[in-house]
Amino acid sequence: MPTRTSASSYCRPGRLHLLPLASMFSHLLLPCLWGRRLWGGHQQRPGRRGSATLNAARIPVPPACGKPQQLNRVVGGQDSDDSEWPWVVSIQKNGTHHCAGSLLTSRWVITAAHCFKDNLNKPSLFSVLLGAWQLGNPGSRSQKVGVAWVQPHPVYSWKEGARADIALVRLEHSIQFSERVLPICLPDASIHLPPNTHCWISGWGSIQDGVPLPHPQTLQKLKVPIIDSEVCSRLYWRGAGQGAITEDMLCAGYLEGERDACLGDSGGPLMCQVDGAWLLAGIISWGEGCAERNRPGVYISLLAYRSWVERIVQGVQLRGRAQGSGALRALSPDSGSAARS
Repeated sequence: MPTRTSASSYCRPGRLHLLPLASMFSHLLLPCLWGRRLWGGHQQRPGRRGSATLNAARIPVPPACGKPQQLNRVVGGQDSDDSEWPWVVSIQKNGTHHCAGSLLTSRWVITAAHCFKDNLNKPSLFSVLLGAWQLGNPGSRSQKVGVAWVQPHPVYSWKEGARADIALVRLEHSIQFSERVLPICLPDASIHLPPNTHCWISGWGSIQDGVPLPHPQTLQKLKVPIIDSEVCSRLYWRGAGQGAITEDMLCAGYLEGERDACLGDSGGPLMCQVDGAWLLAGIISWGEGCAERNRPGVYISLLAYRSWVERIVQGVQLRGRAQGSGALRALSPDSGSAARS
């Protein structure tokens, strides 16, 4: 399997349950929910089902972003619920998993631009699978929608490891929100991610170079710390004038290696929790190899492109720190408030 030096190689062939009626409306107002297979990650397990159901098409307003309805996740290496990351989608090419992405609204998905290299004008090749916990057994509550068009950032150069590796995917029709299909929040200007902030990544990519995720292809998750930008720049320095880490990128992972995103996870989310909601902090973009020492994953920062997304996507939801709460705190590895895919 090619190394992550080639960013374009990452994406190769890789009822709503409601509370009792008395609390229905407050439940609907809660902020809503947050691919390369994750090397060293963990599978998710099915969760308990509620007793009351309602067709998702009857939801009167879009759900708020960043809060899954299943709130009993466990952090620290244990399996998690199958609706833990309801915004994570599989972008498929000719029916096969190709990249991951994140749901922003009922009509828009965000992912990495390099996933569409050489196929930008061929949207009919692609589809988006939502609400699938296992790709090998997506279930009757999953949704598959065609792609109408793809809008890469105009600055993206289609080169390996290039800046602005971000794209918006317009779906052919609106999806139905449910406990398995919900949007993620974008960070507002109040968000700052200091080094050692623990966030999460998720996807269906390879478990290591050349080893695809085995059947039934269960969605994987991995907690990763944010790495200081200067440290990451030194790790990826390519000589005078050849710095690989640009101002719109951020790094996350483990310098000792062994745990990382890998082939097929490209375009998936780097998710951080703030004030109880999950924010899309970054998009899985590139790296060198999979889980190699001193080669952490590189992500496109959503803070750098939030305004661009807002200009194109109507109804995208922003979330930030409560007034006076300061920067996003660094979550300790055993913190119970952080969870990611």
